Amino acid sequence: MVGSIFTRHIEKRNTLIKNKDVLQTSYLPEEMPHRSAEIDSIATIIASAFQRDRPSNILIFGKTGTGKTAVMNFIGNELRKEDPSGNTCVYIYINCKIVDTQYGILQNIGNQTMADSGKSITTGLSIEKVSSDVRNSIDEHKKVFIVVLDEIDHLVFKSGDDVLYYLSKINEDLKHSKLSLVGISNSLKFKEHMDPRVKSRLCEEQMIFPPYDAKQIEDILRSRAVLAFDDGILENDVIPYCAALSAQEMGDARRALDLLRVAADIAERTGESAVTEAHVRYAKNKIEMDIVSETVKTLTQQSKTVLMSIIHNTNDDNKTMTTGDVYAVYKKLCDILQISVLTQRRVTDLISELDMLGIVHAPVKSFGRAGRTKVIELSIPMDVCNMLTDDDSMKPLKTSKLRKQTTLL
Repeated sequence: MVGSIFTRHIEKRNTLIKNKDVLQTSYLPEEMPHRSAEIDSIATIIASAFQRDRPSNILIFGKTGTGKTAVMNFIGNELRKEDPSGNTCVYIYINCKIVDTQYGILQNIGNQTMADSGKSITTGLSIEKVSSDVRNSIDEHKKVFIVVLDEIDHLVFKSGDDVLYYLSKINEDLKHSKLSLVGISNSLKFKEHMDPRVKSRLCEEQMIFPPYDAKQIEDILRSRAVLAFDDGILENDVIPYCAALSAQEMGDARRALDLLRVAADIAERTGESAVTEAHVRYAKNKIEMDIVSETVKTLTQQSKTVLMSIIHNTNDDNKTMTTGDVYAVYKKLCDILQISVLTQRRVTDLISELDMLGIVHAPVKSFGRAGRTKVIELSIPMDVCNMLTDDDSMKPLKTSKLRKQTTLL
């Protein structure tokens, strides 16, 4: 009997990870290494909820992978342990990358508070009606609500701060319940986009989570590795190497876990009996390629067109180009793609965004009396550039060729 296309790969695969969930970034450990001080500070503030007092609002800042979300979910679990029946305190978590509108936030809070009654807030209602229903539902419970808004900066940048204003002043309208907000953000600057009234109400307590150093990341990985692997599966240098790579960049524990998990998965696929430093190096290259690819896929069509203009210049042996070079090709591509042409100033802004994402390198260079301009160079592998040509929005370029520009001397 002929097997399926997976048979050969299944037979070759050697199981090295005994518990894959432990290596996922979504896994919540029973202990949080090197975050006990932050946990204690937040617990001190929230503890007043068990006396039915409203805790201060909290804003938590820190780079990606510094344990902000994990710590708040850990505290949420501890709240449930302290009050298993939920008679006093209710913990509500919302990721604002997923729910990023005023209506969506209020609907989500309302549906979580109404879950035990079988009611829900449907779409299509006015924002005033939703606000009223949420307020009434919260007040009926006669409890203290801890509402955590993760990635709160994304919400403010995309939809403004109206919902934060409403939630920060809702206590004035509640007679029997109280609500406290906890915001989690990667950006300190997002407060600049908030109304001063919202800022003064929301920013009652602020905390900053520092990046992990190499030793701390190593401790985190070892605590997970004990649960994920049997003895002898990881070579001695694997965990220190994963920790060092992550600490060098951003002190990101999430990245270190991804490196370890992908390295172990690669070793399994190739039928190896142990995970080595070579597997980690391969995993690093693979993850970096995947991140760049995903970033390019999520660009807007105008940004993709600007990037394609830079790629065309690079392919024409113009490795370092000016904004003018890019804009000249950009206008031709817009013609072929039948999209509106942005001004050169706006294209310059898009180039700056690509530079910020690490897709291009575009420092400003002075040419004396000739002025200043960006000198642009592609920073991503050509494999990713080739992937962009297969994008649906770029398909017309496959059947059209750009006429090369001739420079007269």
